[in-house]
Amino acid sequence: MYPNHTHGQPAQRAVEVHHPTPIPPPVVQAAPVVPVQPGTVPAVASIVLPDGRVITGYAIDPARPEPVAAKPPVSRAAVNVALGGVGFLAVCGGLLLLTSFIAALTAFIGQLIILAAVIFGGWIAVQVLGTNGGKGGTTVNIRKATFRRNHFHG
Repeated sequence: MYPNHTHGQPAQRAVEVHHPTPIPPPVVQAAPVVPVQPGTVPAVASIVLPDGRVITGYAIDPARPEPVAAKPPVSRAAVNVALGGVGFLAVCGGLLLLTSFIAALTAFIGQLIILAAVIFGGWIAVQVLGTNGGKGGTTVNIRKATFRRNHFHG
């Protein structure tokens, strides 16, 4: 792991020298240059600047996009079918919302009826089971009562 040092002398190592192998450059053959004449000779344009200089050059036509192919006309039947489908979906959605609204309204009315029954039932329960002036039971004033059964008149 560590070099072996004995008595102050450095250790001897074998050294291998690697020399890179040169890669030969690729052989490039020059392609012959062939002059090509344009199909038409472009027009030469000259412009006179305000200071009197004349600039002459070729006019460059801007690149024109390819013409767009004409779209085929859409048939009336296809338009009517599409509009009919959209109308049908709108009606179905409206009926679904209407049905949901009616169901919610019915549930709301049912809850109101139950609430009224609970309130009215509670009021009746208070009347029946409640105390009258702090006394329990039914109060009968015997002195003012008239008992017909026993022929007692007071």
